[in-house]
Amino acid sequence: MSAKTRLLSRSFAVAALTGLMSSSALAIEDADFRFDSTEDLVQVCSVPATAPEYLTATLACKAFIEATVQYHDQITDRKKLKPLICPPKTATTEEGRVAFLAWAEKKAGDKKLMGEQPVVSLVRALAAKYPCKK
Repeated sequence: MSAKTRLLSRSFAVAALTGLMSSSALAIEDADFRFDSTEDLVQVCSVPATAPEYLTATLACKAFIEATVQYHDQITDRKKLKPLICPPKTATTEEGRVAFLAWAEKKAGDKKLMGEQPVVSLVRALAAKYPCKK
């Protein structure tokens, strides 16, 4: 198991434990953590730092982003597919979160986009922020 995978596993464990400990204080719905829609991911990723569920939500959001990008990179590399996202090596998960939320704010009125699978919207947002050069 790589160091990155261990860190991601720890993040999920901490998020789950924190979620159990603060479930009565959650301002967002537990169902949002199922990530059934883009709106769910927006809700989780936009929890303010002053909210009691901030740590849980931040870890869940960043883990979702990291997992999506890792999967994208593995699939495009393994299958020799053209990548959709080309962030610089210095890009951070936090920058990805900010890019996703900025994209979502612009698209907030589009019920179809807000209802789609969050992984699709996240890739759309990251591809807009980090387009691949042709």
